[in-house]
Amino acid sequence: MLDNNQLLRFTTAGSVDDGKSTLIGRLLYDSKSIFEDQLEAIENTSKKKGHEGVDLALFTDGLRDEREQGITIDVAYRYFTTPKRKFIIADTPGHIQYTRNMVTGASTANVATILIDARHGVIEQTKRHAFIASLLQIPHIIVCVNKMDLVDFSEDVFNKIVSEFEEVSSKMLVKDVRFIPMSALLGDNVVNKSENMPWYQGAPMLHTLETMHISSDINKVDARFPVQTVIRPQREGFIDYRGYAGRVASGILRKGDEVTVMPSGFTSKVKSINLHDKELEEAYAPMSVSITLEDDIDISRGDMIVRSNNKPEPSQDIEVMLCWLNNSAAKPRAKYTIKHTSNDQKAMIKEVVYKYDINTLERNSEDSDLAMNDIAKVKIRTTKPLMIDAYRENRTTGSIILVDDATNETVAAGMIV
Repeated sequence: MLDNNQLLRFTTAGSVDDGKSTLIGRLLYDSKSIFEDQLEAIENTSKKKGHEGVDLALFTDGLRDEREQGITIDVAYRYFTTPKRKFIIADTPGHIQYTRNMVTGASTANVATILIDARHGVIEQTKRHAFIASLLQIPHIIVCVNKMDLVDFSEDVFNKIVSEFEEVSSKMLVKDVRFIPMSALLGDNVVNKSENMPWYQGAPMLHTLETMHISSDINKVDARFPVQTVIRPQREGFIDYRGYAGRVASGILRKGDEVTVMPSGFTSKVKSINLHDKELEEAYAPMSVSITLEDDIDISRGDMIVRSNNKPEPSQDIEVMLCWLNNSAAKPRAKYTIKHTSNDQKAMIKEVVYKYDINTLERNSEDSDLAMNDIAKVKIRTTKPLMIDAYRENRTTGSIILVDDATNETVAAGMIV
């Protein structure tokens, strides 16, 4: 029986051949998170290929085949569990042309693991991934200095990379950065502590992931409840029941709380909070519940129930850091559907303030074309006000996506500044 059901999502990023697949394989293999038939199949494939041991990269290699054949270049998700935690790994491609895939894979992560090849140190790709992690406000970063066996497990090499990375990250909004020297191939400091690096006093990677404090990553201050649907069962015992169902985006709502319904501004009190057939005293993120209020207020999908003394900013003009995901470039002044929590409105990109050059991290205010993988600060105008928070304070109510009405494709994802 698991004593802890806390879920930690982490994303892996690094340049091609930095050993991401081997690291994930080693993590799954050493933490005994692989089914026996899977293990047997991979041992047989490794033998056929002439490897002496198990080729750890094969654990994620179903995906690599897809990559090589060009079928899909996407984020691969892997799930595993230890007695302390459940994990979801988002393995994101390393190439510059897949910036958008890294953005989608990392958008929900608690931790970003950035791999660095000990022989090459901090390279362009490392800076790019650190920049995206800081842009997406990923609360924790683990820098895995891999392939230490190829530099004789040298402490000096490790220290040099640490200071190089710290110089890069000091210019970014990154709160918690940890460094682990490792060899994913040999298993040093992945699940088990390395005997080859007695100078490293920290914990191995799995222990770091299991013990990292992530409860405070969720915003517990700003109560935000976007309404998804109104429940009216119309059956015996529930004749007058009118519940507002949705998922708590952040904060805590309790019975008896003074609440305001946005955008109408009507106030009421929380009468009951229901989860299935149980009545709860309180609901917190990310629970999905149904709430009833003392007063009959006209509420529909897209409205937001918030605490009266702590309201979001209703706004039709929003500044957003936008990552363009679509193959086709943005059309000037085209209409899009903007999706924000459960609220859908029509919107238009009014202005591109500047674009980031993702290689130099410089801002370019001359170029206003948005093409695939571009990251830019833009001004968006919506037809009706959205109840927004800044992304750095609230990742749920601070994020939006844009959908092309003609093709129904998601063309961009954005963080509200």
